[in-house]
Amino acid sequence: MGTNPYLNAFLASAYIAAVASFMYFGPKNIGPNDSVLAPIVFLSVFVLSAAVMGYLFLSRPLQLFLEGNKAEAVAFFLKTVATFAVVTLILIALLVFFSA
Repeated sequence: MGTNPYLNAFLASAYIAAVASFMYFGPKNIGPNDSVLAPIVFLSVFVLSAAVMGYLFLSRPLQLFLEGNKAEAVAFFLKTVATFAVVTLILIALLVFFSA
């Protein structure tokens, strides 16, 4: 369990980059797949992503909250979300810059 909200936000971004790369390059390397496995894999990755993001964003704040450190829990969660928002805004800016 990460005790650094900034690291958790960057790990979330790295996980998203890994999943997005798999989704982008997977069909190019594997080829089209019309079997029932395609939606099963998609839903499995979706559920796994929800679990990973829940762990990265909520595990430490929930632990702090349950220990009675409510202010610290809220601060930890907000730092994680704010850092993730900054990373997301940087990625959006890069997308706009390189698309032009």
